[in-house]
Amino acid sequence: MGKVFSVDPAFVERCIMTLAAHGAVGDTGVSRTTYSPEWLAAQQLVMEWGRGAGMDVRMDAVGNVWGRIEGSEGGAPIVSGSHIDSQCPGGRYDGALGVISAYVAMKTLVERYGRPKRTIELVSLCEEEGSRYPAADFWGSRAIIGRIAPGDPERVAALDGGTIADGMRSVGLDPARCAEAVRDDIGCFVELHIEQGPLLEMAGFLVGIVTGITGPREYWVEVTGRSDHAGARPMDTRLDPMAGAAEIISGAINTALMMGRPAVTTVGRISAEPGASPIVPEKVAFTIDARHPDPVQRALLYERHEELMRSVARRRGLEITWTITGEHEPCPCDPELVRIFAQAAADQGIAAMPIPSGAAHDSQQFALIAPVAMIFVQSLDGRSHTPAEFTSIEHAVAGIEVLAEGLRRLAW
Repeated sequence: MGKVFSVDPAFVERCIMTLAAHGAVGDTGVSRTTYSPEWLAAQQLVMEWGRGAGMDVRMDAVGNVWGRIEGSEGGAPIVSGSHIDSQCPGGRYDGALGVISAYVAMKTLVERYGRPKRTIELVSLCEEEGSRYPAADFWGSRAIIGRIAPGDPERVAALDGGTIADGMRSVGLDPARCAEAVRDDIGCFVELHIEQGPLLEMAGFLVGIVTGITGPREYWVEVTGRSDHAGARPMDTRLDPMAGAAEIISGAINTALMMGRPAVTTVGRISAEPGASPIVPEKVAFTIDARHPDPVQRALLYERHEELMRSVARRRGLEITWTITGEHEPCPCDPELVRIFAQAAADQGIAAMPIPSGAAHDSQQFALIAPVAMIFVQSLDGRSHTPAEFTSIEHAVAGIEVLAEGLRRLAW
């Protein structure tokens, strides 16, 4: 079956390159942290785009940009977009492509079909990455669902000094008014995003329809033994926390490997005290990041990790403690929206595969107040959070055409 309609690839490429100029690093990188001058210029560009497409445009109390086209029959708005901030440096596509896609899709639909029946809204979210304010990840979508407490802006510190309240003031926002960003009228939220992994490329699909978003949990684990001389203390009499940590790390990674996709476990940080080569450590601390989109399998993954930690420590005579430092519940995508966007892909003649999301996204926050769906497009070699991140125009356009057809079904 042929396409219902097409999106102009040259226009998509111009949008990508124009937005990427705000915060450009080298030939392909972008560093656009929340409330920076580059961020402000990018949000102003999105506002300009929205006005040019006939949208009523505004910036809310935390800096999210909204572009609204009122439907002839009203109804709870159908919202699409993503985040505008980046890693330091990241690439041109993470988050930004979702904002561009929503803009291009809505502009194309209005030009072809006129005013929608249902109200539609573009959103360019102010913050998702936590790259400038580590404790503020999902600041934009959290504000929309009412998960910013009154004192939070003054408590959230910036890596470059000050607080997120200072950053807000620098771009003309009042941190005391965060609650004004809350929305309770959103009908559904649809987010196009780069996959950030290799599954679509490996399977030969341009587009994926996301079935669910993973539930990550991060542990901070501390294994304590006894510090000794690295040469004089016999191996069989040591209480070596490094040996215990190594066994736990290897075992936890193997647990996820044996459970199979989409279970994942990562140890990304490790430290030893006192941390000298001729000393058996007193303490070893490390992170465990464990993720699964299925609630039952996720619980099993965590249970196996925790039993492994207990059993290794017990057998080796070590003390072990852990703290859960971060956690998000898994987020199944709305089955009806999944069906609609899968059919949209078929109607556009674009082969799409069902796919889980291994990364967390703003959609998880929106899911607390509305049905959500996600569309993935290929990331070359699975790269993301790096200037090497790349999605071809062909793949971006395919995703936008699926998004547009799905929005047409929902709003027109």
